[in-house]
Amino acid sequence: MEIPLSRYQSYTLDQSQSDCYFSALGSSGSSYFSGKGFVFGCGLRSKVRNWTSHFSLICCCSTESGIRRPKSSRIPYHEKVEPVLEDTQMRKPSFVGLCSEIEKLVLCNRYRDAIELFEILELEGGGRYVGASTYDALVSACVGLRYIRGVKKVFNLMISSGFELDLYMMNRMLFMHVRCGLMRDAWKLFDDMPERDEVSWTMMIGGLVDSGNNDEAFRLFLCMWEEFNDGSPHTFVTMIKAAAGLGLIQVGRQIHSCALKMEVGDDTFVSCALIDMYSKCGSIDDAYCVFDQMPKKTTVAWNSIISGYALHGYSEEALNLFYEMRNIGAKLDHFTISTVIRICTRLASFEHAKQAHAALVRHGFGTDLVANSALVDFYSKWGRMEDARHVFDTMHQKNIISWNALIAGYGNHGQGEEALEMFEQMLRERMVPNHVTFLAVLSACSYSGLSERGWEIFQSMSKDHKIKPRPMHYACMIELLGREGLLDEALALIRLAPFQPTANMWAALLTACRMHENFILGKLAAEKLYGMEPEKMCNYVVLLNIYNTTGRLKEAAGVLQTLKRKGLRMLHACTWIEVKRRQNVFLSGDKSHPQTEEIYQKVDNLMEEISRYGYTVEDDEALLPDVDEEEQRVLKYHSEKLAIAFGLINTPNWMPLQIMQGHRICRDCHTAIKLIALVTGREIVVRDASRFHHFRNGSCSCGDYW
Repeated sequence: MEIPLSRYQSYTLDQSQSDCYFSALGSSGSSYFSGKGFVFGCGLRSKVRNWTSHFSLICCCSTESGIRRPKSSRIPYHEKVEPVLEDTQMRKPSFVGLCSEIEKLVLCNRYRDAIELFEILELEGGGRYVGASTYDALVSACVGLRYIRGVKKVFNLMISSGFELDLYMMNRMLFMHVRCGLMRDAWKLFDDMPERDEVSWTMMIGGLVDSGNNDEAFRLFLCMWEEFNDGSPHTFVTMIKAAAGLGLIQVGRQIHSCALKMEVGDDTFVSCALIDMYSKCGSIDDAYCVFDQMPKKTTVAWNSIISGYALHGYSEEALNLFYEMRNIGAKLDHFTISTVIRICTRLASFEHAKQAHAALVRHGFGTDLVANSALVDFYSKWGRMEDARHVFDTMHQKNIISWNALIAGYGNHGQGEEALEMFEQMLRERMVPNHVTFLAVLSACSYSGLSERGWEIFQSMSKDHKIKPRPMHYACMIELLGREGLLDEALALIRLAPFQPTANMWAALLTACRMHENFILGKLAAEKLYGMEPEKMCNYVVLLNIYNTTGRLKEAAGVLQTLKRKGLRMLHACTWIEVKRRQNVFLSGDKSHPQTEEIYQKVDNLMEEISRYGYTVEDDEALLPDVDEEEQRVLKYHSEKLAIAFGLINTPNWMPLQIMQGHRICRDCHTAIKLIALVTGREIVVRDASRFHHFRNGSCSCGDYW
């Protein structure tokens, strides 16, 4: 915005020359800061320094000022000619106008436009006309844009123009460097400050914590404590976050004690930080104690405690807290609902998820990116691909998480072609894939047996997308080879990997050996896994099955002896199903359920019906994957069959059944469930220890490979 020059035409030349200019930084006797230094702890340098040398280290693009004083024209008195203003004099009002315009743009959050005007001002040599309010505005613009180059330019101009900083502006400069991630430069600024207040210390400590340097943050906090013996709630929040980052609950408790002594323990922000810290450090009881003692429980506090319970696997307790929060009228936000949806995903709780979906729309978060991505993930994981696609298509904005969730959902349920179609659409819309995207796509190719396409995508990762394949990507390719029976090639891929083979890679080979009954390679893979995961039961069980099915009873007995020697035993299989918002748990041969008689009768009827399609109960010599020999005697009443019978009795005919179990589904149950889905016309989704199985019309999404 140009300011009319007519206002300034009445200035005489001498008046113009006598305008105040800031002395240049390099002028003799000038010092950037005045005042006496004082002693700091932790070995910090304390004496006052010439800031010129230090700022030159910080500013990588320092420039000379280039501002010229107006030249006077000596005109004889008898020549009555009006004084002619030089170029710099005429531009001074324009520079002032530019500064004013920059401040207005920042006030309107038009940071990029403000930076562009600042760069014009800098090029035109108007640095000495920039005042404190303009620099203050430029700090906000650089922080808002995270514009590192702008930070350098603003700071360079401040130094070259001789601007003198008070404590407030020094803190603003420190804030700008910290928020833009320039911690090395920020440390130099902080180290050379002749005067610091609590804001300076807290800002620097916060920057260290945000950059993950929690140890250094604690050292600086101790120095601050020695000097001030005080701390604001914000300081304690920062240090509690640092304790959580280190995972040191004892340190967190000490900070908690200090906060109580300073009478800030009841501060809402401090309490929320404490809940988060105790949750992350594994003490959910302490977290709840802090939450329970809060005089006023905010939405953030509720979200923190719900997330804490969910983090430690207390999903049902987390849901109960959510309903308590809702019932007392606490305000829900998009984070609350997103957390609940993720909990429902873990519990396979479709009824709770539907309520969360309704709450999402009812509270005005129907377009929230995070919550909708969580919904896509939930519906995808539990086979509701139509619902997942509907939510995905109605999203106004999509991120990589929502794309990955949908692609993975199609892949997990055996719809590899649809997964590849979505991947291609994602690339057409110029969304940049990440390593999770490729894991989802390669898994889809593996589950659906799309070998050729899988190898093309695997090779394109590093060639076209510059993403280095990780062990999980190699595990997908090993599984792809194993599905085709190419076990030697799978072993060669493990040995040619550019890193040490991981447990997932050997486990993929072991699964392939089990399916193709190759006990030689299976033994090799199992021995590798024993060394990596000596306490993981399923590795022993898979090898035990290989030996048993190939008639190598002596080797099978050796595995059992190893289990006894290590004190390991196979657990009873457990399966659970949610009906009418209530979890129902079944063990094999379980007769504790109130509907036991009806459930067993239903199982008998189902077995009789599917026997017409050729089903026979497998003999007792076929060991189950992850359960003990006791259960061989109750093959007909395995936990999966009991849960499915219960679900068929207590749900409408149109409703799919969703079942979860902590063990790998056995071959007998897998065959039986395929036929049950056929004769009942129901969709049955089973989440076992290896993957999702989507049974429909007599077939399974795994292609009988799991």
